[in-house]
Amino acid sequence: MTQAAASPPRTRVAAQGWSARVGQWLRRAVRSDGPERHTLALIGKSTLAAGISWVIAHDLMQATSPAFAPFSAVLIMQVTVYRSVTQALRYVGAVSVGVALQAALGLLAGPDLLTFVLMTLFALAIGRWRPLGSQGSQVATAAFFAFSTYVSASSSDQALTQLGQIILLVFIGCGVGVLVNLLVLPPLRYRSAEYGIHTLAQSLCDLLSDIYPALRQEEGLEKEHTAHWRQRAASLGSMVTQAQTSMNTARESIYYNPRRLFRRKHGHHVTFDGYQAVVDALERVSYQVASMTRSLDQEQNEDEDERSGHEHRHFFHGYGDFLASLAHITGLFGEVDEDHLQAQAQQLCKSAGEAQEVHKRLTQCAQDSSLRLSDPSYPYGILLAEAARLMDEFQYTCDVLQHGVDHATQRPSH
Repeated sequence: MTQAAASPPRTRVAAQGWSARVGQWLRRAVRSDGPERHTLALIGKSTLAAGISWVIAHDLMQATSPAFAPFSAVLIMQVTVYRSVTQALRYVGAVSVGVALQAALGLLAGPDLLTFVLMTLFALAIGRWRPLGSQGSQVATAAFFAFSTYVSASSSDQALTQLGQIILLVFIGCGVGVLVNLLVLPPLRYRSAEYGIHTLAQSLCDLLSDIYPALRQEEGLEKEHTAHWRQRAASLGSMVTQAQTSMNTARESIYYNPRRLFRRKHGHHVTFDGYQAVVDALERVSYQVASMTRSLDQEQNEDEDERSGHEHRHFFHGYGDFLASLAHITGLFGEVDEDHLQAQAQQLCKSAGEAQEVHKRLTQCAQDSSLRLSDPSYPYGILLAEAARLMDEFQYTCDVLQHGVDHATQRPSH
């Protein structure tokens, strides 16, 4: 299988000082397409958008409150172009509603305390409107700034002019922010889908790699170990959520993004169907692993005669072999790379076939033994059922990923 060269083993402990950590962070930002580089790019683009907006608002327009423009530009600078566009629309809508609300109430009731209270009440209620999303709170914020501007104006005409200028500045800031995000290194986060899979798969691999050597031992399992495995398996839920979030961000990043056109031109087809199937399957696998660790933990309730028997030890040794084959597959999932996906998908399907053989041997040996497979008070039948479900999930995931690779290679480039 073609893979990137592995990092050389470390021979020294990394420096822990503040300046050393900053240097390490900057080196990661320069050398790898990871979160550090994304953060650095977002900071740089936000600074550029704020600077352009300030020049337009302060130097060209000579606006009374020029800070509205750079503030808006920075506020809508998001990790994807699609998110910048949607947040800009919501923010402009929220500010426009807040300013219009103050203008209407100011003309009808004048700039007094009752007007402010009514404006606040209406603004907070409108801010709950679902289409405004996270920008709903900006309705009240814009209304407060508008009220302050209205009170300080010398006449109603001047107040309305300044309120209209606020909306214009917000439009300018949002427009500049969207254009900068669109034209300057538009974020294409297709790698974040891989990062989410890597994190979840590697966590599963680490857990399975800790379990199967213990199952192969003749001494049996210790309560301390099984309880720890159970706790670690239960914590996989947060990693599943992180992987799903990374997948959504990756899919969202291709909307309105001109960089995807260059990828298509060079034969790269941005699709996440296969990756989504992997994440969904790993999510189900994490639930099955959690169930399996609960069964292993409950195995401690068996009587000593049963646990010391030859068939009992032989069963768990075989189960350890099966989990070792699954750990190998999760390790491969922890290395998926779009540039080498075709070779990796073939290796995954081959490994799934090998795991199927190990699973068949485990099942056959258990059925030929005198173990109480149908007794729910013993873990054998439950563990076999969970092994079958785990095997089905891994086989399905490998097949779906292979199908996605085959479909992408057969699709003509445009």
